Amino acid sequence: MKRIGRMAVGLGAAVAVVGAGGVAAFGLGGTDPAPPPAGGRPPSSAKVTETTLTSTEKVAGTLGYGSPNPLLSTGQATVTWLPAAGDVITRGKTVYSVDDQSVPAFHGSIPLYRTVQSGIDGNDVKLVEENLQALGYKGFTVDNEFTSATAKAVRRWQKDLGKPETGSIKTTDVVVVPGEIRVAELIAKVGAPANGQVLTYTGTTRTVTVKLDVAKQHLVSQGIPATVTLPDGKAVAGTVASVGSVATAQPAQQGTSATSTIDVLVTFADQAAAGRLDSAPVDVILVAQKRENVLAVPVGALVALAEGGYGVQVLDGSASKYVAVETGMFANGQVEVKGPGINAGTVVGVPT
Repeated sequence: MKRIGRMAVGLGAAVAVVGAGGVAAFGLGGTDPAPPPAGGRPPSSAKVTETTLTSTEKVAGTLGYGSPNPLLSTGQATVTWLPAAGDVITRGKTVYSVDDQSVPAFHGSIPLYRTVQSGIDGNDVKLVEENLQALGYKGFTVDNEFTSATAKAVRRWQKDLGKPETGSIKTTDVVVVPGEIRVAELIAKVGAPANGQVLTYTGTTRTVTVKLDVAKQHLVSQGIPATVTLPDGKAVAGTVASVGSVATAQPAQQGTSATSTIDVLVTFADQAAAGRLDSAPVDVILVAQKRENVLAVPVGALVALAEGGYGVQVLDGSASKYVAVETGMFANGQVEVKGPGINAGTVVGVPT
């Protein structure tokens, strides 16, 4: 039998690999371990504890509102008003103005691709009706058909906005966005034609984007908890909302080689807890693995058995015996163990 000290390289590698990935597959350390050597009392001891083991990884992230999206216009009119960067625009509010006419925001997943008017049907009709209803207009059925009742509601909406009461909506009359938006950057200029990109926008909630090395992608999955440390040192709870599936090459920095990364998005349940900064570098601690109510001993208590696998030296007064164990998760100097007679409170030797 040989002690763990003689296999420091092997165990150290195991701890490094498992510590990064979280949980190792359980391996039985032998069913009939050899007897302990004479005078094999260890220099110290520890009790088996029932605990929660957590494997974490600290990575760098960026606090912000997410990646900006372009907002396009296909019209030829002249831009007469633009919002300011940082403005939040809700449904029905003006995104920009052309020829002194406001272009409000509708919410939806498809742009208007034709004039929405009486006699047509389709998903674009339903989008218009859903938005009119959300803005408080009534008297029509929300479906795919543009009826005279729909036209009447459109005219009421146009009257309230000071627009010509045509009862129809052209593609340039509104801007369809996914939801509330925050203006990131103005592209167009007042006085220029409204043809092309007008501005960029993001969502209205702050998130953290992590450029995670693809070699570490096994550490994350949607829904795992994360802790974000803000520049002022405050720790804020978060959750991994999405894990990218497309890798992006990152150029080499001074002293480092080029890498490939995926985007990991972390969201906050409490936006107020994230402070007031719009953008900032932050540290993110990802909880890669977590095992609750497991039996654990210090890693130094493991003994490499001659017949293979690992064991622990169980101490009972002046007597001791070696018991083969299955090893599980390694974290923070502790290792999960299972074995006959191994219970919370069992005293084991710590030879290293």
